[in-house]
Formats: sequence, structure tokens, C-alpha cells
Amino acid sequence: MKEEDFLLTDWHRIFIGNAPATFLLEVLIRTIFLYIFLLIVLRLMGKRMGGMLTIAELAVMLTLGAIICVPMQIPDRGILHGFLVLICALTFQRLFSLFGIWGGKVEKITEGEEVILVKDGTIDTHALKDANISHQQLFAVLRSQGIYNLGAVERVYLEAAGLFSVFPFAEKRTGLPLFPDLEQSQLEEEKQHDNYYVCCHCGNLSHQQSSQCDKCSANLWTKAIQ
Repeated sequence: MKEEDFLLTDWHRIFIGNAPATFLLEVLIRTIFLYIFLLIVLRLMGKRMGGMLTIAELAVMLTLGAIICVPMQIPDRGILHGFLVLICALTFQRLFSLFGIWGGKVEKITEGEEVILVKDGTIDTHALKDANISHQQLFAVLRSQGIYNLGAVERVYLEAAGLFSVFPFAEKRTGLPLFPDLEQSQLEEEKQHDNYYVCCHCGNLSHQQSSQCDKCSANLWTKAIQ
């Protein structure tokens, strides 16, 4: 369009566009057909599309939004074009799923691998940094599982789908308290271990407050709890 065609008072163009007003009814019809077909495609993609999405599935979802926009709203594009591209998206998603079943390498490339964040009550700070997870995010996950002592955790996995898998020890252990700052009174009520100090950064146990932690080189310590 030429510059002189843009008028701030051209309400018909602003609200409806250059198409006639009757095109709004056509948009409604296009939307109904595409919406129904989109539901069918999502149903065929499987239950995972309604749950926690993997990277490949998220890419498909973003693609679906771009696909249905054009045939819904542009007058000179038919809805059959949208149907065809939706079928292509369904085919790609199915192929990625089959490749993931047939070959583990393809799945690792597209989805990533699981990561161990906590091992035997101690945080792997390098893995935590590589996963772009903060200490408070990890502590929040553990507290949501009813765990307030890092030493009680045998393993924490960050799964490829972005979920946390937490496996606590069966017996009581000594470790880093995970109470938030607003619950320091609760920390005082817990049984603190006078013979152990714990690194506030990784949860490493020590009999004394060293200048630096042996595992993460941090120098902030607190008393461990049982």
C-alpha cells in the first residue's frame, strides 16, 4: 500500500482490513473448519501434546499456530492449504517419534539427556550451572516434596523433558538445611549437628569450617541438621 492510503481515521481498514465486511463471516467459517481439523491433528499426535512438551513437540506447537493463522484470515488463501501444512506437521512429528524409538542418538539430539543435579546429598554445581537451574529453584522442588534436609536426598535428576525426579534416602541423614529465609525460626527448632558443618553452596559435609569447600571452593558454611 502507498503511504497516502494509510489514514488514522480509516476505521474500516483498521478494524476489518481491505476485505469487505462480509469476509468476517468467512473468517468464522474458516476458523471452525481449521479448529476442528487442528483438534483431530493434535489427537493423532498423542497424549504427550496435552502434557509436558518436549523440545520437538514445542516446536510443532509453535508451527501449528503459524500454520492456521494464514488460511484463517487472508482472503486469497484457501483452507485446503492449511489442511495440507497441518498434515505435513503431523507427519514430521510422527517421524521424530519413530526416530526416537528406533535410535537413541536421534532422541538425544532432539530432546537432550537427563542430568544428575544432586548425588548423595551433595549438589553438582557444574551440572546445576549447565542446566541453568538456580539453587533456589532446586530447593523449591525439594521442599515441594517435603524435604528440608539436602543430606536426605540420594539423587535428583533433571529429565530431558524438564521434569525433576527426586529419590530420598530411606534412613535419616545429616545435611544442609533447606528452609527459606522466612523460616529461620524453624531452623532453630531443628536438631543441629554440633560435629558437622555443611557448605551452603553444594551441601558438602565437613567436621570444621574450612576456608574453602573441597568440592565447590565456596567459603560459606553453616551447621548441618539431622
